[in-house]
Order: sequence, then C-alpha cells, then structure tokens
Amino acid sequence: MKRERWLVWVIGISLLTFVAGCRKKAPVAAAPPAPKSAPAETAKPNPPVITEFTAEPKAIERGQSALLHWQVKDATQIEITPEIGAVTDSGRRQITPRDSTTYTLTAKGPGGNTSAGATLTVTLPPPPPPPATPPVIPTLTERLNKEVSDAFFDYDRSSLREDARTALTKDAAALKLILSDFPSTTLIIEGHCDERGSAEYNLGLGDRRASAAKDFLTQIGVPGDRLIKVSYGKEHPQCAEFTETCWQKNRRIHLAPGENQPPKATSELPMTRPENR
Repeated sequence: MKRERWLVWVIGISLLTFVAGCRKKAPVAAAPPAPKSAPAETAKPNPPVITEFTAEPKAIERGQSALLHWQVKDATQIEITPEIGAVTDSGRRQITPRDSTTYTLTAKGPGGNTSAGATLTVTLPPPPPPPATPPVIPTLTERLNKEVSDAFFDYDRSSLREDARTALTKDAAALKLILSDFPSTTLIIEGHCDERGSAEYNLGLGDRRASAAKDFLTQIGVPGDRLIKVSYGKEHPQCAEFTETCWQKNRRIHLAPGENQPPKATSELPMTRPENR
C-alpha cells in the first residue's frame, strides 16, 4: 500500500513539473549575425598613354635635321632611344642622324609600361651636277668665216652689182653683232682681184672695191670707224686655175679680223690702167 502511494506521488510530481514547464514562454531565437562586408578594393592606377610620338618630316637628306615630338600621360619614367635618353612627359628634340633610324619611346608608371616608335628615313643627297662645261666661244675669225660672206665683182669693175649688195646687206646684220661682241676689235675689208693685169693696177682696183663695200656697209649702220679697207690686188687669190670661174672667185671683198691682219697703206696706189685686169 505504501509502495503504491509512493508511485502515485512520484507520478503526480512529474506531471505537475511537466505542466509547469509547458506554461513557460518559449525563448525568442537570436537573429543571425550580419555577414561581414568585403574590404574596399584599392583603385588600380591608369597605365601610361603615349598621345603623340612623331618625326617631322618623316624623310630627310643626310645632313638635314628633323624634329621629334612627343606627349605622354600617366608615366613616371619616359625614355627615348637611341641617343636621347630620359625626357619629360612632353617636348620636342632636333635630330640629325646620318642613317635611317627608328626612335623608340618607352613610358613606365604604376599602371604598367607602354612604348611607341617613330621612323626617320635618311637618304643620300643627289650627287652634285658635273661642273658646267664653259661654253665654247668662237673666235673672231671663226665668227667671220661662219657668219659673213664675200661679195663679188665683175671684171675690171668696182661698183657693187645686185648680188654683192644682197650679200653685204646680210653681212651687215652679222657684223653689228660681231662688233658688239668684240668691242675692242676692228675689221679689215680686203679688196681682191684676179691675176690678170699688173700688180700696181690691181692694187688700185682692189682699193676701190674695198671702198665701195665700206661705203655701203656704213650707210646701212655698220660703224665705219671700225672698218679698215686694205687692197691686196692679185697677191692673195683663193683660186689658182686659169679659168673664168676661178677668176670670178678672186674678184671679191673679204672681211678679216683687224688685229690679225695689220692694214697696209693704200693711200698712194697707181691708177695706171693695164691692158688686162
């Protein structure tokens, strides 16, 4: 009996304890802790930027100069090779390389490295032109032989026929230029005859032929003070055959340089008329 009571008592106590526990307020669950924020990232520095690196002009001849231009941002160390070395972030430099050269600009900074190139082409100058060949200046004699013609006469005549006037008119234009190009010279008007007749008579005839030519040239503008008349008579024929064709060639006036042909005195020439001229 006592044992049963004790069991009842224990059971009752247990039930009371259970009921009391159920009546207690349930504890509020604690909020989970907030996640820790990640540490802020440090901003990465900008890499260097080469905004300009050029050679102007891009091509030169050896011995000439050009200019390097450059501009760089966000760099702490800038170098140009070859030969130039460290430079500031912007500038220009005169360069005179002997040969074609590629210049390299290297920029370094916290954000990294970068580089750029500029090529300057150097060419050899053209060879100097050969020395100018001095113009060949013809002599007075060459000018006269090339530009001036003889005037011819009829047998035993000193008057100018039509073909002689035509020849002397053409000669006058050339003589004016020649005398201008040789301002200190005089010209000799040589009077010639064929071989017929005496030497004395032909000297006189040659003088009259030279006088007729000088008078005509002076009238059409050739300076008379630079024309000296000389008679050679029959002493200097240009043809030695005994024919009319050859004699005609010898009856003439001829222009020659005064400095090479000293004038002969003809003021007192015999005027005796021979049988043949």
